[in-house]
Amino acid sequence: MTNVNSRTANKLSIVSTLIDSALAFRRGRPKSGLLLLGAAALSSRIPGLGTAVSVLLRLVRRFR
Repeated sequence: MTNVNSRTANKLSIVSTLIDSALAFRRGRPKSGLLLLGAAALSSRIPGLGTAVSVLLRLVRRFR
């Protein structure tokens, strides 16, 4: 069993945000896609930002 350290968790968060961004573009939501793409880019400096933006977008869509 492998240990997950903070660097691995951060990379996983960035990759999942990039996947969310690609899915947003594919579903015809370019603003969400760009927001997620920017969040993924900034996640290397601010850990967890991509995940927070992704969760926030999902909540906004749900309560809209």
